[in-house]
Amino acid sequence: MTSTHGEHAGPARADTIDVLVVDDDFMVARVHRAFVDRVEACRVVGVASTGEQAVAAVDELRPDLVLLDLYLPDLFGLDVIPRLRSAGHDCDVMAISAAREAETVRGAVRHGVVDYLLKPFEFEDLRARLERYAVQRGRLLGTVVRGQADVDRVLAGAAAPVVTYAAPMLPKGMSVETAELVERTLREADGTLSATECAALTGVSRVSARRYLEHFHTVGTAEVSLRYGAAGRPERRYRFVGRPLRQADGRADEVRPRGGARL
Repeated sequence: MTSTHGEHAGPARADTIDVLVVDDDFMVARVHRAFVDRVEACRVVGVASTGEQAVAAVDELRPDLVLLDLYLPDLFGLDVIPRLRSAGHDCDVMAISAAREAETVRGAVRHGVVDYLLKPFEFEDLRARLERYAVQRGRLLGTVVRGQADVDRVLAGAAAPVVTYAAPMLPKGMSVETAELVERTLREADGTLSATECAALTGVSRVSARRYLEHFHTVGTAEVSLRYGAAGRPERRYRFVGRPLRQADGRADEVRPRGGARL
């Protein structure tokens, strides 16, 4: 468990939302932490990588919101929530997971999660949900209930539709988290990347980086160019061009490259 108390310059505002990030992949947790810290209303107060660490971190840090991965090494993420409630913690929970099974989503709803975001996702996807949560939380904290109209205003944001998208299905042996990491690295590159350069930036092996890059080329997310040197085989270089967006029903919508233009 990593606490981040004291790393922020100056005291937090009274309305700042303290967030605990829970993910067993330290690289993914680092990305999610950076995303949260870019949202003005939020700050990360700690990071946990297991269910037990998450419970201990909530005990110590008393966050307002937990971003909870479901595939943890010791506990299924949804099993963490009853333990928090039985310990008297009323923090909110936002599920963040690659789990797309309907029963898992229903279980998350039954456990009272405030939102459910599928991996992999972009910063804007998380930002929109955090800002919506901040508004809803403000309503709950600031309202005075005099009648049904006040209750309706508090609950107005709860029925907001969730529109999400997912990357194309990955071949067996590939992980969503690593695909997200490699894709983000490729997308943010200035120009093209080789498998060797991608491996150095992500921390995965060159063979793994090449496999994911080739997969992105196969599904149309990346294009390949060849760079010829003085001798030997030409170097394959990859450039991000966009990826299929998915509607809630799983149908492909369109492909958008960097900048948002349609292809």
